[in-house]
Amino acid sequence: PDHAVSGEPLLLEGVEILRGPAALLYGGGAIGGAVNLLDKKIPTRVPANGGEGVAEYRRGSVDNEEAGVVGMTVGAGNFAVRVEAAARKSDDYKVPGWDEPRLDGSYNETSTATLGASWIGSRGYLGAAYTEQTSRYGLAGHSHEYEGCHPHGDHLHCGGGHDHGHDDDHGHGDDDHGHEHEGDHDHAAPEVRLKSRRVDLRGELRDPLPGIENVRLRAGYTDYEHSELEEGVVSTTFTNKGYDGRIEAQHREIAGFKGVVGLQLSKSDFAAVGEESFLAPSTTKNTGLFVMEEYEIGLWHLEGALRQEWQEASAIGLPDVEHKPFSISGSAVWHFTPGWSGAVSLSRSQRAPSAQELYADGVHLATNTYEIGDAALDVETANSIELTLRKTEGPLTGSVSAYHYVYDDYIFARTLDQYEDFRLIRYSQADATFTGIEGELTQQFAPWLSGTVFGDYVQGELKGDGGNLPRIPAARAGVRLAAFQGPWSGDVEYSRTFKQTDIAAFETETPGYDMVNATVAYDVDLGPVRSQIFLRGTNLLDETAFNHASFLAETAPLRGRNLTVGVRARF
Repeated sequence: PDHAVSGEPLLLEGVEILRGPAALLYGGGAIGGAVNLLDKKIPTRVPANGGEGVAEYRRGSVDNEEAGVVGMTVGAGNFAVRVEAAARKSDDYKVPGWDEPRLDGSYNETSTATLGASWIGSRGYLGAAYTEQTSRYGLAGHSHEYEGCHPHGDHLHCGGGHDHGHDDDHGHGDDDHGHEHEGDHDHAAPEVRLKSRRVDLRGELRDPLPGIENVRLRAGYTDYEHSELEEGVVSTTFTNKGYDGRIEAQHREIAGFKGVVGLQLSKSDFAAVGEESFLAPSTTKNTGLFVMEEYEIGLWHLEGALRQEWQEASAIGLPDVEHKPFSISGSAVWHFTPGWSGAVSLSRSQRAPSAQELYADGVHLATNTYEIGDAALDVETANSIELTLRKTEGPLTGSVSAYHYVYDDYIFARTLDQYEDFRLIRYSQADATFTGIEGELTQQFAPWLSGTVFGDYVQGELKGDGGNLPRIPAARAGVRLAAFQGPWSGDVEYSRTFKQTDIAAFETETPGYDMVNATVAYDVDLGPVRSQIFLRGTNLLDETAFNHASFLAETAPLRGRNLTVGVRARF
C-alpha cells in the first residue's frame, strides 16, 4: 500500500502465471502460484526490419488522467538497443456516494524511462538496462489526528483520553474524512515523492556444455528512496538499496526427465529516518537453491520441484534472525481424452518472515496502522492440495480449480485494537486454513462472438475458535461477451462482488457491488503502422465500491465511473 502501482502492459512481452511446482523457481510463499512479468527492456533478438516499437496516448475522465507510453527497439548486426518512456498524471478520482466528490490523496504523477542494449549472437545474448522512475502521489484515507497514536500494551492511546476507544459505527457515509480539495494538488493528505534507479543484467548461453540445453542469468541492483511529506514538509524518508540475481541451467533429457536447476541470491538494506520511521534500519539476505523436473509417461505429465532457502535478517538494536525454509511440490496432469485434462497438485511450502513482520514498531501512514513486529516469528508452513479440470479444444473451453491450504504458524497482521479508522496491529502466528474455488468457461457462439462466465471464492479461517482471518477478498462472479467484425472489436463485462460477511475481529462487513465495464476499438491499418483507437468504460453504473482486502477498505472507496479514450500504434 505504500507505493503507487506502476507498469504498462503495452511494454510487456507477456505475463507468466506459474502454479504448482513451477512457482518454486521463484519462491515458496505464494498462495495459488506466482506471477512473472516479462518485460522487453533488454532485447533478446535483433528486429527483423531494423526496428520495431509501440506507442499509446490516452485520457481518462474520473481523475483527469493523461498518460503516454512509447517503446522502441532498433538493431543492426549483433547489437540491439531498447528505449522506453512512460508518463502519467491524474488528479484525485471521483467517488459516488462519498462525503466529498473526490477521494483526497488519490492523485498520481509518475514518469519512467529505460535504456537497454544487448549483444546477440547465434548461441545467446548478453545485455543490460538502466531504468529510472520518479513519482508523486497521495496517501488516501489518512487522517492527521492518528499520527500521535501509540500503544499501551494491547490497546491504543490516541490522545483526548482514548486509551482503547472503539468506534463501532464504520458507515461509509457519515464519517468526516477531511476531503477538502478537488482537482488540484494542494492536498490535506500526506504525499509521497519517490525516486527509483535500477540496473538490470541478463544473458543466455545455449549449448554451453554437453547435456546442458541453456544457461540463463538475471541480476539487478536497485536504489530506491521515497519521502513522506505532510503540509509540504518531509516527515520521513525511506531508502532501500539491494541486489537480486539468479542463474539457472536447463539440462537435456536424462532417462525421460527434463528440468532446471538454479541459484538465487538477494540482499536488501532498508532504512527509515524521520518522525514516522516505523521500521528500524535492517538488512535481509536470502539464498535459494531450486530444482524442477518434468516427466512424460503415456497420458500423464508429471512435475516435481524442491527449493531450499537460507534467510538472515538483522536490525539495529534488535536480535538477528535466521531461517531455513524448505519447500517441495509435485503435480500430475492426466490428458484422459483429446482436449481434456485433469490435474492434482500437492505441496509443502515454507516462507520466512519479512523484516517488516520481524521488526516493525511505529505508525505506518500508508495503511492507517500502528505496526508491531515480532522477532520470534518462525517460518510459516503450508500443506496444500489443488484439483483442476481443464478443456482446451472445441467451442467450449475453460478450467475450474478447487484448493485447500492448511497452514502451520501462518503469519498475519492481527488487529489488537482500533480507534475510529486507525488500527493497532501485531504480526502474529497461528494455524489457519484457506479453502477456495475459481473458474472460467468460454463458449464460442460464432467465429466473431464468444461468451465467458467466471468466478472465484476463498475462505480464510484460524483453526480452533480463532474465527476468520482479516482482509479476505469477497466472492465474485461475472459474465463477459466479446465480439469482432472487420476492424471493429469490443467487449462488455458484468461482475458481482458479493457482500463480505466472513469478517475478523475489528472488521466491519463490506457491502457488495455490481461492476459493468465495456470496451470498443477500431483498427486502422496504415501499412507498416498498425493503429487502434479505443474507448474503455469502467464502473459504468457508478457504484460505490470497497475492497475488503485493503487496509483502507472503509476509508478509500474504488473509482467511480470512468471513460478512457486513447490511441495505440505498433510499428
